[in-house]
Amino acid sequence: MAMNKNTVLAWATTIMIIVGLGLIAMGAFKYEEVAGWGFAAVGVGFFAIAWVFNALKGRV
Repeated sequence: MAMNKNTVLAWATTIMIIVGLGLIAMGAFKYEEVAGWGFAAVGVGFFAIAWVFNALKGRV
């Protein structure tokens, strides 16, 4: 399987979405105190970076 730049960006986007969902889920369900807000904020940041990776596909 040949991995070009677009394939690498697609995999990175998928992995970052999964990690972002995991962080948001940890913030929502595991940590009830203030630490949960931090986990959720970092999860949203992962979504933002995954969105940028998705926008870069086909342009790099």
